[in-house]
Amino acid sequence: MSSDKYYVGCTGDVVSERLRRHNSNHSGYTGRSDDWVLKYSEEFRTIKEARQREKEIKRWKSRALIERLTDNSIV
Repeated sequence: MSSDKYYVGCTGDVVSERLRRHNSNHSGYTGRSDDWVLKYSEEFRTIKEARQREKEIKRWKSRALIERLTDNSIV
């Protein structure tokens, strides 16, 4: 099933491994779909910085802003 949604999150894992887990059959939010693809990523020195950025993006609550970000526009 395709979700047609964006997932915003941070991880301390290797990104490819995290994506594999999102696409696996599990009971969490990302388990509802098996076609997640990585559209955009940022790297941070600390998990605290990564979580701050994650919260900032989630506060946007705007598909248009997220799509501008994933299209490599500066937001």
